[in-house]
Amino acid sequence: MVSLIDNPLRVGLQQDRIPEPQILIIFGASGDLTQRKLVPALYQMKQERRLPPELTIVGVARRDWSHEFFREHLREGIDGYGGGIGNEAVWQDFARGLFYCSGNIDQPESYHRLKAFLSELDESRGTRGNRVFYLSVAPRFFGEATQQLGDAGMLADPSKQRLVIEKPFGKDLATARVLNRVVQKVCREEQIYRIDHYLGKETVQNLMVFRFANAIFEPLWNRQFVDHIQITVSETVGLEGRAGYYETAGALRDMVQNHLMQLFSLTAMEAPNSLDADSIRNEKVKVLQVTRLADLDDLSLCASRGQYAPGWMKGEAVPGYRSEEGASDESTTPTYAALKLVVDNWRWKGVPFYLRTGKRMPKKVSEISIHFKEVPFMMFQSAAKQLNHNVLALRIQPNEGISMRFEVKTPGNSLRTRSVAMDFRYDAAFGKPSTEAYGRLLVDCMLGDQTLFTRGDEVEASWRLLTPVLEVWDAPAPPDAIPLYEAGTWGPVEAELLLNRDRRRWRRL
Repeated sequence: MVSLIDNPLRVGLQQDRIPEPQILIIFGASGDLTQRKLVPALYQMKQERRLPPELTIVGVARRDWSHEFFREHLREGIDGYGGGIGNEAVWQDFARGLFYCSGNIDQPESYHRLKAFLSELDESRGTRGNRVFYLSVAPRFFGEATQQLGDAGMLADPSKQRLVIEKPFGKDLATARVLNRVVQKVCREEQIYRIDHYLGKETVQNLMVFRFANAIFEPLWNRQFVDHIQITVSETVGLEGRAGYYETAGALRDMVQNHLMQLFSLTAMEAPNSLDADSIRNEKVKVLQVTRLADLDDLSLCASRGQYAPGWMKGEAVPGYRSEEGASDESTTPTYAALKLVVDNWRWKGVPFYLRTGKRMPKKVSEISIHFKEVPFMMFQSAAKQLNHNVLALRIQPNEGISMRFEVKTPGNSLRTRSVAMDFRYDAAFGKPSTEAYGRLLVDCMLGDQTLFTRGDEVEASWRLLTPVLEVWDAPAPPDAIPLYEAGTWGPVEAELLLNRDRRRWRRL
């Protein structure tokens, strides 16, 4: 087994390595995440020969499925949501390592039965006792499942046994602390992999390379040259049958606390001393610790929420949130959230960070845009009514890449200016699609590489930052307390005012 301590870490700079033989145990394997994301991503890795031949996947759920039914269920997922089966011989080899074991989260006998089955697989598949336990279950079961695994002795060996926990890790600071205590009681921090699939995206990992491997950008990455930074993660979808979860979560918990805060910390952090996991995660924690909401005395000046109302998406009428199946007709759950953050350190003092996310937006976009300051003296008044700010945009999805907007002279005898863009696209530059995020992260976990996973103190620092907003937004309120925005638009008017007050505006996407 690769050592958790001595393992050289990969952040897109080192050659791919093949994990040791092991078993991946997925709790909640009958759910959509396993069929649509996890196994299709692993099958892609299999096709790319980045998995050990002995890799074994064991699905655990309450349903009474057979091994054959589970295999066919996963094959349908690869055909429907992955890149297809492709070579039948590859699938047959992959399928021989797929197994199913029924069990209940809260029943100790289920874990003892699972433990015995895994020991049998060690013998038949040659997996040497190496385990990755993946909790793809409802968040309320994270603590119970972890405790049961610990009680059954399945997390006792830090060199061979690892635990992957999906988001959200807690629902506020208090619950995150409790869950951290439960998890850290039965296993060490180096065994814990708090997963956020956004960190597995090629463009998110490229952010550090872009900043710290190019001499022309990092010197500009500070308050002297940057006016403000915007981070947007917008979705076109609505609830999609997730009302049971979303009604108690909302945009702040579902997206801001994890996805957006990860993008923020990677954008704002200082250069790490090295590429080892703790050096990188230390810098992320440091920047979160000195970050706060822009105005704690009046949250309306630094936090905006909204909920989508009926509207139009791609020419079709869509219902409002309160008309979605499972949602309350008096719900005040926010489907949109925007924040203004400030960082109290030498690099970023005085530079606001604007974060926004929402459902039923016109486009599905994830982007970080760095807006540079105006030139100190306008000598081109006759050439343009107004020069636009230079903007550096890092596109996480779709059309992964980087663009830079700057001013040029238009052709002709007269002096006129306009904005143009230099554009880099991953697919055009490298001629192949990016690796699916879940596949990359699962392989990293098997290798013992924690770089792209969240540490316990980082989770708590993120929740601590958002606590003032949660306390206000979670308070009982009448339905008209939350602003509405029409589906297919970019959010409520209040979110526009968040920037307009500062004489800025959201970037057009």
